[in-house]
Amino acid sequence: MIGRKLLCLLLILTAMEVRAQQKADLIIYNGKIATMAKEGEFRQAIAIKNGLILATGTTKTILKTYQSSEAKLINAGGKTVIPGLNDSHMHAIREGLNFNMELRWDGVKTLKRAMEMLKEQAARTPPGAWIKVVGGWNEFQFAEKRQPTIDEINAAVPDKPVFITYLYGKAFLNKKGIEVLGYDKNTSYPGSVVELDKDGKPTGLLYAKETPMAIYRTLALTGKLTDEERINSSAHFYREINSFGITSVVDAAGGSQNYDADYQASLALAKAGKLTVRTSYYLFAQQKGKEFSDYEKWIALTHPNQNDHLLMANGYTLEGAGENLTATAADFENFLEPRIVLSPDMETDLEPVIRLLVKNRWPFRLHATYGESIDRMLNVFEKVNKDIPFNGLRWFFDHAETITEPELLRVKALGGGIAVQFRMYFQGELYTKMYGQPKTQLPPIKKMLEMGVPVGMGTDAPRISTYNPWMALHWLLTGKTIGGMQFWPKEEVLDKFTALQLYTSGSAWCSGEEKLKGKLIEGMYADMVILSDDYFTSAPDKIKNITAVMTIVNGKVVYASGKYAAQSPPIPEVIPAWSPVKYFGGYQK
Repeated sequence: MIGRKLLCLLLILTAMEVRAQQKADLIIYNGKIATMAKEGEFRQAIAIKNGLILATGTTKTILKTYQSSEAKLINAGGKTVIPGLNDSHMHAIREGLNFNMELRWDGVKTLKRAMEMLKEQAARTPPGAWIKVVGGWNEFQFAEKRQPTIDEINAAVPDKPVFITYLYGKAFLNKKGIEVLGYDKNTSYPGSVVELDKDGKPTGLLYAKETPMAIYRTLALTGKLTDEERINSSAHFYREINSFGITSVVDAAGGSQNYDADYQASLALAKAGKLTVRTSYYLFAQQKGKEFSDYEKWIALTHPNQNDHLLMANGYTLEGAGENLTATAADFENFLEPRIVLSPDMETDLEPVIRLLVKNRWPFRLHATYGESIDRMLNVFEKVNKDIPFNGLRWFFDHAETITEPELLRVKALGGGIAVQFRMYFQGELYTKMYGQPKTQLPPIKKMLEMGVPVGMGTDAPRISTYNPWMALHWLLTGKTIGGMQFWPKEEVLDKFTALQLYTSGSAWCSGEEKLKGKLIEGMYADMVILSDDYFTSAPDKIKNITAVMTIVNGKVVYASGKYAAQSPPIPEVIPAWSPVKYFGGYQK
């Protein structure tokens, strides 16, 4: 017994000695480092080597043990350091292709300023190019508490085409835009409305009813960037979200995001070592009636959870199927309209796709807003599970605003999880007008956590919500909408540790990486953020103003501002030269 104890002690001492002999290539010291391993655990310093965390501890111990002449030292100046934020549901790859073309109203405080920006951008936009505002705003963020009118948009920009989307339910097209597209009384899209005036001419308002086809088919007609501009645009979008402390995203794909053509810009950045956000992506079925053949083809060509591009350090990795698996399972949420009942063909269409995925051990995610839809989807999953057991396969629902407790029990029994977003931050007032004030938390995050269902946090940015994660954390901590309405019962808001955990290790579960990132502990990825303000002591209403002063991915600085600005890596100038991003940036901080 003594011999075994002595051997164990020698092994421990040897391991400690080996670790001590390693010298860091980066040390952050004099900080308030939240390990997120347990609530209230903070360290002063952290040592990093080859993209991994070596150790955390006091400034004195870390510098004494791990400093070398080659090590880069960063004095945090007492600021809070947290694990990098991980958005479990963002359309980052698609937005990268479009970011440089878009005027963002995210964070704009008044409609007056929003319209000034529209007019200013029109003045520099060349003939033939569109002025576009694509999501990330609603009227409740404006002091005026209203949307622009078509007359105001036409007056601001009479001579160039303008297209503005509002959530998933409505879009504005100015007179010049109608003219350029040739829209008339015969223009129609299934499931949508192209509004006509008394003379039978389009007013410029497009409405989603059963589907948002009019909105997104129109958007597809408003031009696109060149391949060179798409790579530049993607780089600037990733830099933009780095500025808020985002180090990882789980990309949910989306409509008109075709594999693999529309993945090439992000892949080019990854191959060049310039991808600054770990990007796990899913494949989204695009053509109604061809979903099964698409997944059958992709299963033969690709390998989830393996980095086929040998870019593990950059984390550009295929994860699985979704968020759309079949067109008939598209649980469209438009809180301007009553709930859409899914097609009676949904089960027949979905079952073979689920069987294919489970048989081939392909992780999957499925867009599902309403409990009524989730119940029917779970019936399909349970039927497949009897024949081909899920048996630990990673899968989850996205959104799940009105999922019920019995449905959560069924999700847990199948080993699933939920990726939640703060869509109600932007649509709470609309939901309340349609269905009344909810009596419980929507989505029921606290109930999910109490039941032991894995939960990851995200934004569904940028066509619905903004990509600013601190707005989402503000929602988790207050239950308020962007307009300040108390949407959740106050007693059901989350505490700070739980909210941040959802955005770090919680979201890492959605890409199967919960053992690799989300905590600042030995052996995990060196992805972290030095914050502008202390998240843990700031009042909840102040948290939405937090930004990053330094963002580190894989042990490398990818963004820095303020006194650290000189350490920010260079990035090519925004192109095209007239890009709104060049003049306004993205989120209006």
